Amino acid sequence: MKRTEKIAFINQKLDELFPNPPIPLNFKDPYTLLVAVALSAQCTDARVNVVTKELFKVADTPAKMVALGVEKIAEYIKTCGLYQNKSKNIFKLSQILVEKYNGEVPRTFEELEALPGVGHKTASVMMIHAFKTPAFPVDTHIHRLAARWGLSDGSTVEKTEADLKKIFPPEDWEKKHLQIILFGRTYCKAMGHKPEHCPICSVIGCKTK
Repeated sequence: MKRTEKIAFINQKLDELFPNPPIPLNFKDPYTLLVAVALSAQCTDARVNVVTKELFKVADTPAKMVALGVEKIAEYIKTCGLYQNKSKNIFKLSQILVEKYNGEVPRTFEELEALPGVGHKTASVMMIHAFKTPAFPVDTHIHRLAARWGLSDGSTVEKTEADLKKIFPPEDWEKKHLQIILFGRTYCKAMGHKPEHCPICSVIGCKTK
């Protein structure tokens, strides 16, 4: 199958299976999304949604989170992986938002990535979902599938991001990012993957990653 045909098939199948992919994290504004994404590292989205349901009842703004304090934050998020570091980072970034940004979440990659615990992927999620600015966040599912499907060589997350941005137009990045994540979770998992049962790999073939 030619590369153009493969990409067209992947697009078609993703649109067929996930025509309106939802954002898997519950949030109401840029700040609550930022906290939810910060919590999602080494933690399932389902668990994050359980944790934030209670956390946001008492602290859904930077000022309230600062008032809550590191130890109390830790109590709310202790069922998430790396909760001790996350509680410190959430407190510190909330403090910075209050002191430097008047309680608002900044809207540039540079400012976002300067916040404690916020890396490029988190910043990308914020840009595309909170601010509707073109970005293509690459998580473990997207990195894995891009390599399996031969869309990128899988050498680095940065390379995967750059390659996918060349393949898909900017206006599709938000939707495609979510579709690939959902496909990876549902059909093309990291462990026990059976290419013959996968709606995409069974047609285009796949690499072992």
